[in-house]
Amino acid sequence: MKLITAVIKPFKLDDVREALTKQGLEGMTVSEVKGFGRQKGHTEIYRGAEYAVTFVPKIKLEVAVPSAKLDAAVALIAKAAKTGQIGDGKIFVTSIEHTLRIRTGEADDAAL
Repeated sequence: MKLITAVIKPFKLDDVREALTKQGLEGMTVSEVKGFGRQKGHTEIYRGAEYAVTFVPKIKLEVAVPSAKLDAAVALIAKAAKTGQIGDGKIFVTSIEHTLRIRTGEADDAAL
């Protein structure tokens, strides 16, 4: 079992959710986060004054998937989140040793 953590642009969240749901991958955790990568933020003008925005708003989503569906899920997220512009985001994959659904006691793949 794997955990996919993706940091994407906020307006791409619905596209990513729809793409995963169509492939039968359900359940995700979504957080509003701020950060920067190579772009190192940007500047904005507000009431005639220029401000440096060093942390850009992003969405962090986490999806647990069976190992067999990992490559397809990563490809779906990458395709749905891509704009071709700087700041599209990153995808990280980590291993999950054990999962337990609290309500039913189901474990590992059955708990997804």
